[in-house]
Amino acid sequence: MSERALLRRIRVWLVVFIVCLVLSGLTAFPLVTELHWTQDLLSSSVSPVPEHLPGLLDWITRVRTGLDEADSAYPFLLYGTDWLAFAHLVIAVAFYGPYRDPVRNIWVVEFGMIACAGIIPLALICGPIRDIPFWWSVIDMSFGLFGVVPLLIVRRMIKRLGAATPVAA
Repeated sequence: MSERALLRRIRVWLVVFIVCLVLSGLTAFPLVTELHWTQDLLSSSVSPVPEHLPGLLDWITRVRTGLDEADSAYPFLLYGTDWLAFAHLVIAVAFYGPYRDPVRNIWVVEFGMIACAGIIPLALICGPIRDIPFWWSVIDMSFGLFGVVPLLIVRRMIKRLGAATPVAA
């Protein structure tokens, strides 16, 4: 594969990763509205969730109730999720470095891989502390697993590109 084609593939994977980070961040802002929509959808007459996954519906209802109460009485608590959203957006911006110069900025990809790995102990430690059901922690951990896959692919391609690219003096 030519260096140009390899660079194009790296950039496509990075754009996909950046878009996913941005979407993940943007969805952290309207949590109260999203939980209302989710509960309405899951509890609708056409949804199989109440019959087949009642625990999921109970959890979504509990989370929605908690967010409603926090939003009503203590809206400043939701400011933490605004910062979570902001962090996703900032991390997405950091991936512009590897997009622009993958070989020089491979460290950003490796940092992302470390962050993905860090999701697992965070979920396993903080999940029980915060009374999160284990099955939900597994869903959270899957974000780290799904996130690391494109980064592993990108890292491998960057290594190939670096080996094929002459080093500048």
